[in-house]
Amino acid sequence: MSLPAQSAAEPEPAGPWWRLTLSKQMVLALIFGAIFGYLFPAIAQQAALLRDIFLHLIQMMIAPLIFASIVQGIAGGGELKQVGKIGLKAIVYFEILTALALLVGLTVVNLAHPGAGVQLSGDTSRLAAMATVRPMDVPETILHIFPTSVIDAMARGDVLQIVAFSLVFAMAVSLAGEEGKPVLAWCDSLRLVMFKFAGVIMKFAPIGVAAAVAVTVSGPQGLGALVSLGKLLLTLYVALLIFIVVILGAVIALVRIPLLPFVRAVRNPFTLAFATANSEAALPDAFAKMERFGVPRGIVGFVLPMGYSFNLDGTTLYLAVASVFIAQAAESAGAPHFGLGQQLGMMLMLMLTSKGVAAVPRASLVVLIAALQTYHLPLAGAAMILGVDAFMDMARTSVNVLGNCLASVVVARWQNEFDEGKARAEFGEAG
Repeated sequence: MSLPAQSAAEPEPAGPWWRLTLSKQMVLALIFGAIFGYLFPAIAQQAALLRDIFLHLIQMMIAPLIFASIVQGIAGGGELKQVGKIGLKAIVYFEILTALALLVGLTVVNLAHPGAGVQLSGDTSRLAAMATVRPMDVPETILHIFPTSVIDAMARGDVLQIVAFSLVFAMAVSLAGEEGKPVLAWCDSLRLVMFKFAGVIMKFAPIGVAAAVAVTVSGPQGLGALVSLGKLLLTLYVALLIFIVVILGAVIALVRIPLLPFVRAVRNPFTLAFATANSEAALPDAFAKMERFGVPRGIVGFVLPMGYSFNLDGTTLYLAVASVFIAQAAESAGAPHFGLGQQLGMMLMLMLTSKGVAAVPRASLVVLIAALQTYHLPLAGAAMILGVDAFMDMARTSVNVLGNCLASVVVARWQNEFDEGKARAEFGEAG
């Protein structure tokens, strides 16, 4: 027996005007953390413990939440026969959006020319370990999807491997018939418990957000690095804003997604991802919000985690901007001109290699270093970018989360399963 779906994620109570909603608390926490980190850097560095505790609490729930959501949503919701169609539509959508993200990044960085006149300098010894790591090729990426041990995959937090196991397990539960129903009911109960678990942890989100931002601002590079690389940072933020408004805005219009309700649904996950620069921190809340937004839980459970490996819009746009920035700076120092043909070749490489780093720490830097080595561009550029990487990471991570939330709605609409009435009922009122 399936438990009531509406209890999976409870809406934020509006309450009296003086009681701020969680969204407003997180925004204020973000501002407070930035100011505190700037004024009291030594004390703010100690907040790393609070940040890490919050992130660990979030990460510990991801594996059971993904597992229970996929199994219950697909085996219990009659989605088993649709998995192939859902997966194919999701992959096609991911690749189109990835290409458009690269195109926007390439266009903006060539117009802004942030690398012109920049003197490349940086300690490349910090990149020594990353330079030895290479993105997986296509066969390795496909093989990596299938874990040898689901316990190991859950312990490492490998989202893609957890998804693969959960899909096969859902298929087995469905084929088991009556014998599989107790397992299905247990997964439904586990899913609801994990949403309650997430609700408890999210009460501490403002503390985690304030601590994360304070640590970032008070770090060794901190705001001082923004002076020398301010144009690069501004170029990235402008490119990401254009991508959100033009590309994602066009998707919302074409697929007929109610705009204001969608904005209200994603603002919590977006803010959390921005403040912590961690996509996983926003995943449980994104699950809850998208299900409340009218996306069937089987699609949410499948598309959202898969997007964490295959739909990194913000990261791919960042890679386009960062790599061409380094090429422009190298050209200013006398290196040969890095023409449009070479840039397009690099973009194609980035499209492929960015899929093969799902389980690699500091994945975007690993891909960037691999691209620089392939095209004989100076690694000093990557070392220099490290100074503002934390601020760039905040932006690209939040756009990754936004893009994946939208992807789940788009696929649901393509499947004619998006409940627009529920979306408007849950998020139609300002709050």
